[in-house]
Amino acid sequence: MPTFVPEAFVPPAGLDAGAFRLRPLGPEHNESDYAAWTASIDHIRATPGYDGASWPHPMTLDENRRDLQQHADDFVARRGFTYTVLASDGTVIGCVYIYPSPDPDLEARVRSWVRAQDARLDPVLYVAVRDWLRDAWPFERVDYAPRPTS
Repeated sequence: MPTFVPEAFVPPAGLDAGAFRLRPLGPEHNESDYAAWTASIDHIRATPGYDGASWPHPMTLDENRRDLQQHADDFVARRGFTYTVLASDGTVIGCVYIYPSPDPDLEARVRSWVRAQDARLDPVLYVAVRDWLRDAWPFERVDYAPRPTS
């Protein structure tokens, strides 16, 4: 089975982008993450890249913690990389998921969301992540649903 990223690649510890910062997602973000997405389900489902997705779906806080732990485990095992999007006060306002693409012609599938009350940041996050993928990641062919950016 081919590896998702080259053995020598060191995944970025995060990204600082003015209005927000990205850090690896883990169970320590559970309450803030849960509050962010459960208040924004319809908004996330309407976000480019989430049409037909199985998530978001109702979960308990404990189920969410297990999900966050799985993302953290994937990060350590280099199977996928999930970053929480944090406001300056440390509140979770979204997530970015970088996983292998199911399309053999693409290397990575990237999805991101922001909570409904921060919808204005969605195109800003998209541009920041798109540029970060180009500059800091080893991928040439990425599936990341575009946003209107102007």
